[in-house]
Amino acid sequence: MSTLTIMPSATSIAVAEGDSLLAAMLANGTPVAHKCDGQASCGQCHLFVLEGRKGLSRTTREENAILDTLVGVGSKSRLACQATILGTEDVTVEVLSFV
Repeated sequence: MSTLTIMPSATSIAVAEGDSLLAAMLANGTPVAHKCDGQASCGQCHLFVLEGRKGLSRTTREENAILDTLVGVGSKSRLACQATILGTEDVTVEVLSFV
């Protein structure tokens, strides 16, 4: 188990290895914009990983392709639907768009 801290609310939740950030946040009741049900096709669940980047799965080609189409993307950008918890360290993210 790892701890996922969601900013700006500073909410912390326990997350199991293999869970996507999107699934973990939705299960916790954190509203996150998303249209494609985790298929990496809409880009609405774009967020910044503030801490614990090594605690997440690597960025895939498909995820990079969507990130390349978004405005405001940086080195800390991930799609919540594609980033999964590895269980190696705690992760802190900043949610950019709420439902």
